[in-house]
Amino acid sequence: MSLPQAWADLPFFRDDWPAISSRLEGQDWLPGPARVFAALGLTPPERARVVILGQDPYPTPGHANGLAFSVTPETALPRSLRNIYAEMRDDLGRAPENGDLSHWARQGVLLLNTSLSVLPGQAGIHAKWGWERLARQAVARAQAERPLAFILWGAHAQKALAGLPRPQDLVIETAHPSPLSARRGFFGSRPFSRVNDWLAAQGDAPIDWALSETADAE
Repeated sequence: MSLPQAWADLPFFRDDWPAISSRLEGQDWLPGPARVFAALGLTPPERARVVILGQDPYPTPGHANGLAFSVTPETALPRSLRNIYAEMRDDLGRAPENGDLSHWARQGVLLLNTSLSVLPGQAGIHAKWGWERLARQAVARAQAERPLAFILWGAHAQKALAGLPRPQDLVIETAHPSPLSARRGFFGSRPFSRVNDWLAAQGDAPIDWALSETADAE
């Protein structure tokens, strides 16, 4: 497994990754060695502008692609992502063509999970392995480059990054987009236009949230 070079000097890779890597050896884990650090690889610290935090990869083989809330292009939309797209359509009038959010990551949306590995069919199985230290360290590193917009969906994300947002950062905290909680404050929160309005106020380009992977490749 190659480390994301722009982030490789984080203390996590010296202090925690060797033990986690050793525990993963011999296991059929997801999203696998090629995609485990995809979020960091696609969004180096100097390009990070927005932070969206998830919990852990989808535990169904072939679904997770290493980005929070994202799935491979051929995978049907998970329920939370379906609600995210529904809110985006209400907010912006359109949504991506599939569930692969790589085009968000390439525009500076850091799509980290607090745990970057999982076993098939066993959600949360690696949640206490120490992965969460990587999320906090990565966010702190990105903050050294510029103000950030935080989209924190649900109590897990809000607790995981507690104390990191600064006065100069934008923080949008709502209920999680899961069907169990989306109607308790997620729907109607308009996070996508709010982030873009804030970026414009910073003199920065907006995120093209609804860009499809097909359009991204053209």
